[in-house]
Amino acid sequence: MANLETKYLGLTLKNPIIVSSSGLTNSVDKIGKLVEAGAGAVVLKSLFEEQINHEINNIIYKGEGFDYPEAADYVKGYTRDNSVGDYLKVVKETKAKYDIPVIASINCFSSEEWVDFAQQIQEAGADALELNVFVLNTDKNSDAAAYEQLYVDVVSNVSKVISIPISVKLGMYFSNLVNVVNRISVSGAKGVVLFNRFYEPDIDINKLSLTTAEVLSTPADMRRSLRWVAITSDKIQNTDISASTGVHDGEAVIKQLLAGATTVQTCSAIYKNGPQVITEMLDKLNAWMDEKGYQSVDDFRGLMSYSKIENPAVYERAQFMKYFSSYE
Repeated sequence: MANLETKYLGLTLKNPIIVSSSGLTNSVDKIGKLVEAGAGAVVLKSLFEEQINHEINNIIYKGEGFDYPEAADYVKGYTRDNSVGDYLKVVKETKAKYDIPVIASINCFSSEEWVDFAQQIQEAGADALELNVFVLNTDKNSDAAAYEQLYVDVVSNVSKVISIPISVKLGMYFSNLVNVVNRISVSGAKGVVLFNRFYEPDIDINKLSLTTAEVLSTPADMRRSLRWVAITSDKIQNTDISASTGVHDGEAVIKQLLAGATTVQTCSAIYKNGPQVITEMLDKLNAWMDEKGYQSVDDFRGLMSYSKIENPAVYERAQFMKYFSSYE
């Protein structure tokens, strides 16, 4: 059997399959099923500053006797400490029970909380920290560089106060993604996750109201990351790339590794098919490697990345007309 061991963010994983941040990773019991199925690592469900604040506001709004500032301050502190405390408990208990890397995840909007949460997570024993960053730029007068600088600042501030490795989960909405990844890397991140899957709205035409679009990904969604994994892994040599979105089977895992991914992250496939899909992915990867004669993942990683193929322009958008203009 081939050796699937992989290095990611300086951590040793028994294989390159990571379960991404989601409700699948919000408890020790759930994580146990993922470990049993063969997951190489897990990213815990994100600790959302916005969600904590929402809980605080709900308690204050529904409560009585909060006309006094001291009472409201107490509730804010108590609720925040409990939410963070519950999260840190999952980190500690998962680390104590399972022998796989545990990557924490945080999503904040205030610079103070990024730093505070990161420090507490490191103290709880997390092996690494994934920064779940997303800023939607809707200001017509804003400058793209200033928008991108927010990401760099978050990484820089957090990397100054913790020693565990940092990765950044990014969206697709950049005019020059390679440049952003490079700047993030220089600022202290050891890796990036391509791509984040954000909440997307839909419209109910009967009720004339906003609703939630489909949450889970499909296999076709992998096209959103495959191109950029191939390009970015080749252009930015000192940064690990974790491919996310649309990884639903072993073939998808192999494709992303061939494109240059260090690891792959999966979530929707597990929601749809259960943890056993991880085992099936690993079986496919093992069988394919044996068939091709590869002894380790490093033997073939990046063989289909941007500079390794005969015509790198195939990964570029301009090729659409050449390959599909006659499609009917």
